[in-house]
Amino acid sequence: MIRRLTMTLTPLALSLGLAGCLNLAPDYQRPALPVPATLPAATSSAPAALPGWRELVRDERLRQVVNRALTQNRDLRVAVLNVERSRAQLRITDADRWPALSVGLTGQRAPNSSGNETNTFTGGLQLASYELDLFGRLRNNSDAASATLLGNVAAARSARLSLVTATATAWLTLAADEEQLRLAQRTLATRDETLRLVRLQADVGAASELDLRGVQTLSAQARATVAQLQRQRDADLNALNLLVGESLPPELLPGAMAATDAHWLADVPAFASSDLLLGRPDLMQAEQSLVAANANIGAARAALFPAITLSGSYGVVSDSLSGLIHDGVTASTISGSVLLSIFDAGRRQANVKVAEVNRDIAVAQYEKAVQTAFSEAATALQGQAQWRTQVQAQSGLLEAERERYRLTKLKYDVGAASQLDYLDIERSLASAEQALVQVRLGELLNRLSLYKALGGEERGAPLSAEAPASAAEPS
Repeated sequence: MIRRLTMTLTPLALSLGLAGCLNLAPDYQRPALPVPATLPAATSSAPAALPGWRELVRDERLRQVVNRALTQNRDLRVAVLNVERSRAQLRITDADRWPALSVGLTGQRAPNSSGNETNTFTGGLQLASYELDLFGRLRNNSDAASATLLGNVAAARSARLSLVTATATAWLTLAADEEQLRLAQRTLATRDETLRLVRLQADVGAASELDLRGVQTLSAQARATVAQLQRQRDADLNALNLLVGESLPPELLPGAMAATDAHWLADVPAFASSDLLLGRPDLMQAEQSLVAANANIGAARAALFPAITLSGSYGVVSDSLSGLIHDGVTASTISGSVLLSIFDAGRRQANVKVAEVNRDIAVAQYEKAVQTAFSEAATALQGQAQWRTQVQAQSGLLEAERERYRLTKLKYDVGAASQLDYLDIERSLASAEQALVQVRLGELLNRLSLYKALGGEERGAPLSAEAPASAAEPS
């Protein structure tokens, strides 16, 4: 019995050894980078690695907010689930490369050669139709599914990096909203007080109707500005809560932006070589799409060749159920078939062409992704020094406006300056304060943009550590 089992399984073992011996997919080569070799405004010596987001974010409240977003954001959850779905799909695709064995029991009652009704029972292993993958069609399907999985892993990392920077952006924007609202409320209180005094002066004839109406206009403008900023603050808070996936408690909200808040984020080191951009997870995803398209060409080419399939069975035959165990006769079969389509109106050749064009599209998309990454990194790098210069200049402007306001106020208090002069310098000071908030926010957001453009903490991390190895070669 053992000898017969060995003889039965030998063709199957040979078929497994032959499977995948040819691979008709083109040799994969990463396209050359269609960008300059060096990023502009970068340091001459590249740092070892970018800091993790916890090192980038120095404020403990913001760290807790980002942690909550990473745990509860639904978009990130979908991206992770896409990885799990691709993982399962890879197992399904890999399973097609292996024979499917089943165990079964059949019974039949039919007349024998003497015309008498007899029972025949058969039990044992059955091999369903198994395709012998001589030309690598199944192997390339498996390679494409593996690349799709790695691409989804990279997509999940890209979504995670985007969520970190988007959450920090929303939190810092809310802080700027709070500061601008505070400044606007202070301006409104000053305008209301001025309006009260001018109204008293108008009542005793010390101020004209024109003066009164002018102050009323400024007060109404300040009130409208406060309402607008409150509306913007509420909208930005709702956007932050959506990113986090819950309503944040008050103790985790930023409050008004202060002079020391520029230290909420660490500085982002600059990279010099454009090659280092390949560590960005979105570029990894684009390259895996190219790898999958390349493997699909091999699968389409293999379909031009004959399909070779095997089937068979091995078991025991008896005229009774009990005989299957005690005195049944061993029986085995194995058969093969070769199927080659001789006319399909050019469908298979067209499938090859479609696969090749899809590969060319993937190449163009990959190159565009590289160019986009270079543009984003270059813009953020060049903006670093420029934003800092602008912050310093705007801070100097504010100091000058504060001194001008102080001197004008002294003159106004002793009657040496008109009310128009006083209101004008007050308006100019408020504008300078609001502008500095926006410039400081822009400098902080540029750090986040640079961090994301360089790939963040995810750059260069090996994808294979998170993806399961493809099923072992059937050899």
